[in-house]
Formats: sequence, structure tokens, C-alpha cells
Amino acid sequence: MSETLNQALLALDTCEAKGLRLLDRRQQATWMSWSQVLSRSLETCGRLQALGVEPGQRVALIYPTVPAFIDAFFGILLAGAVPTPLYPPVRLGRLDEYHVKTARMLERVDAQLVLTDKTIRRVLGKTIELAGPPLGCLGLDDLPPGEPRPVQAGPDDLGLVQFSSGTTVDPKPVALSHGAILAQGRLIEQAIATTFPEVNGLEHSGCSWLPLYHDMGLIGCVVPAMLHPSTLTLIRPEVFVTRPAVWLRALSRYGATVATAPNFAYALCVDRIRDSEMEDIDLSRWRVAMNGAEPVAPDTLRAFVERFGAWGLRPEALSPVYGLSEASLAVTFTPFDQVFETARFDRELLAEEGRAQTAEDGVELVSVGTPLPTFEVEIRGAEARLPDGHVGLVWTRGPSLMSRYLGNQGATEKALVDGWLDTGDLGFVHQGQLFLTGRAKDVLILRGRNHAPHEVEQAVDRVPGVRTGCAAAASHHREGASTEVLFLFVEHAHEASDTERKNLPEACMEAVLQATGLNVDELVVLKPGTLPRTSSGKIRRREALRRHLNQSLHPPKVVGTLQLLGTMLRSHRAMSRSRR
Repeated sequence: MSETLNQALLALDTCEAKGLRLLDRRQQATWMSWSQVLSRSLETCGRLQALGVEPGQRVALIYPTVPAFIDAFFGILLAGAVPTPLYPPVRLGRLDEYHVKTARMLERVDAQLVLTDKTIRRVLGKTIELAGPPLGCLGLDDLPPGEPRPVQAGPDDLGLVQFSSGTTVDPKPVALSHGAILAQGRLIEQAIATTFPEVNGLEHSGCSWLPLYHDMGLIGCVVPAMLHPSTLTLIRPEVFVTRPAVWLRALSRYGATVATAPNFAYALCVDRIRDSEMEDIDLSRWRVAMNGAEPVAPDTLRAFVERFGAWGLRPEALSPVYGLSEASLAVTFTPFDQVFETARFDRELLAEEGRAQTAEDGVELVSVGTPLPTFEVEIRGAEARLPDGHVGLVWTRGPSLMSRYLGNQGATEKALVDGWLDTGDLGFVHQGQLFLTGRAKDVLILRGRNHAPHEVEQAVDRVPGVRTGCAAAASHHREGASTEVLFLFVEHAHEASDTERKNLPEACMEAVLQATGLNVDELVVLKPGTLPRTSSGKIRRREALRRHLNQSLHPPKVVGTLQLLGTMLRSHRAMSRSRR
């Protein structure tokens, strides 16, 4: 069994039948067998070494889902350096904000070099000028040729730096060792392989639109496919968001058996895919449809199964899971061959006492399963471990925990205690299964009771005119007030009619009241794209509230052709200054 990512990749020198299939915006495929991935990565390794990249140095990658990301990622590893994937600028109307955030990330990891493609590089000038990476910002074609000298890293050596989601605080650089990443990849691959050794005589393959700069796409999809080895089809995220049917068509076309996505993606498919787009689609081979990275809504699971069951989707395929960056990815899985489970719990006891007691008319929560093999989970209060049925902080330990937060000893000591990780999530154990109630720092505190923000947000998802998955709930204690107030920020859909927009405040307040019993004190309707998000697309609730209170919660600027040309010109000048 390979001990490092480098050794696992080098062992694929003769693997021609399996590999990566990358689809561009027009759904044209670029095929890279695993042996080709190795040869291309070796070439990148040699070029990086010729440039002067040394083992242990951090190299940032800012790419869309293109073959160059794969070349760069594995090439950096083979050179003994540490890849640090960062998200590309997807909102041109928020470029100023992007430059500051990304430059800060580059500085925090002490990135020596930024690798990107020509298109993205045209707008990165200000980022590079602010961060000043010593070796600059280059494309793979800009690197000098060189003979590769693969470095034999150790299992405890740093293999990847990925940033935490940053929903409640600034993203922190999570340092993951080769051994941790491999342990996570093997756990995922083995969970699938042992449940479904094969399907109709054919091996498993994956299909993903998840960004490669995100752990769910990189560690959850690419690494297990390399370790098996198997074939993985990759779709560009922006293509999925605008045309979600592309995902299901690719699953059917290539006979994929495994695909993973956050809850909003399943809801988007239900809302946006027309029957006419499903012609000739067969989802009967899709055995594992993991749902994680954000709160899982039981209504979304049921709606997805009901909507696409006619095309062969099995109810047991939908599998809620739980994980986080600091654990490399997954912590708990639900059984892949069983229908997902939900339970209803007394709303008042959860809110007032933090106790989970079943009740027929209670709030419905989704089980995210049990710990992966070699993982453990504990629910803890302020001083001790809590018994089953009590809400507390979720702590975990296992073989794929982070080594540290890079350059932040204080945060590391708070998060890692005696081999255990404080996840920052709240939850409880019921009948041996983990149920989550939200992030500790996002909890709504209203009149002395705790409420989960996602329950409020999910209540408005089905209101006509609401943009799916684009709501944020936050509580706030105004100065001089006797109690907290509940804010709800809702983006209207692009296609919402004038009547729907006019009715949104009343309709959303009524939906929340019916679903949760809570009264929304202030509902704010926003234009699409206004809510602040993390690099992985999660909404930053407290940041939305902060901006609203200081009157800076504005939609992105409209960027036309002239503005884009001006942005590119300023970027070119900034890049030139950074080189000097």
C-alpha cells in the first residue's frame, strides 16, 4: 500500500484504461489516462524544478476545471512542493474584494509561485502585486524545460494546504499530510467498493462538477479515483450552475455510479431541469449520490428521488454525509445501500434545553450516519462528554485529521486537543447516528432559545420567486432592545416576476412561521448574487448581517465589455509592477 501521493501516482505508469475525462463548456471531452496524468505531471515537475521551486515550498494554483490544474497539482507534488489550490475570480463585479482576500491567502501560506492559465491571469494583476510571490505568476507554458527528479516525500510531510470554508471567520490554511490525504481517499474508495463491488459486471466510475480547489472535488473525487484506479468525468462548475441537466446527462452518458454534491445542487436540479432535457437519460447505474458540505434538507432529498425516479434513480442512492476541511473531508457516512433516515424531534426541547426527544409533530432532521472506520465522534459540553440525545459540540478523531493551521499555533491549539478535533459544529447522537443542528457560531439566539439558521432558510426555498439556496438567517441584539431580532436575507430569482417579487416579504415570512413557528422581524429582499459567500459557495450569514447593518450589502457591479477591458488593462499594469 502506497505511503504518499507521489508513490501512488508513480505506480500508475502503465494504467491506460482508466483516467480522467474533462468536459469543456461545449461538453467536448479531453481524455487523460492515469499513465498520461503521470507523464504530464512529470514534465511539470521538471519545469518547476528548473524554475527553482524547492521541496516544502507552497505553490498556489488558480485554475478552472481544466487539464492544466491536474498537470500542476500532481507536478507540484512530484517536485516535493506543496500545492495550495485557490478559487478563481468568478464574480467580476467583486474583483476588488477578490484581490484583497486572495492576496491575504497567498501571504498566509507564504506562496512562492502562482500557477494559472492565460484567461485568469489577465485579471490577477492586483492580487499578485499585493501578495508579491517571489517567483511570480506563470502559466505552465511559461516554465523553463527541465529533467524531472521526483521527490520521495514521507507520509508525515505536508501534501496539501486547503483553506477552511470561512463561513463564520476568515478562511484558515489547513495543513494536510500525505498520509492524511491517502487515509481519507482510501476510506472513501473502500466504503464504495465494499458496498458495491461491481455494478452489472462493470467497475465504478465517478462524475463530478465540484470545483477542484475544494476538498469535496479534489480529495473526495480525484484522489479516490487515482487510488482505485478508476475513471472520473469532470464538469466545469459554472456549466452545472447554468445548465444542471449537463450533470445528469453526463452521469447517464458515461455510466457513472458515484457522484457527490451539496444540498443546493440537488434542489437546483429539481427546480431547473425540464422533462425535455431528460430525454434518453438513464440513472439506474447511479448507486452513490452523496449529499454533504452544507445542511441536508429532508424535503430536498425526497423531491430529488420523486423527480428523477422515473429515469431509474434509486431512493437508496441518496446518502447524507458529514465532514470538514480539517478532517481532510469525510467523518461520517450513511449506508450506501439503504434509504436515508430522518427523525422528528421536539422543537421546544431542542431550542430551550438542547435535548433531542422524538415527537411526531417535531422538527425533521436528517441522519448523517455513523463514523467511518477508524474514526470516532463525541458530543461534548463545556466540561465533559454528553450522553446520547443531548446537543453539544461535535468532536472527532481519526487518521486524516489536519496537522495544524499553517502559521497559526493559537488556532491549532484550540482546535486540536489530545488528538481530537473540535469541529465547531453542533449536533447530537440518536440511536447511534449523528444528527447536526448547525454551526456553533451561526446559531440563532432568540428570546433565550437556540434555533438552527438552516431551518429558517430552507423554509423559503420553495416560495415562488426565491432563488434556490440563496437565503441567510441571523439573529441580532440591537442596542437598547429587550430581546434579539431575526433577520432573513433572501435573493430573488433572476426569472422572478414583478408580482412574485412584490409578494416575497409576506410569502417568506408566512413560510417561516408555518415551518418553524418563528416570526421574522426584518426580511430583506436582495438582487441575485448579493449575499457574501465563501470560496466554496457557502453563504456567510454573519457577514451578510454585518454588511446590512453598516449599509454595505450591495449586489456585484455590472461588468460590461468596456469595464472588462479596463480591468484587464489595470491588471496588466499591476502585473508589470509586481515583476519589477
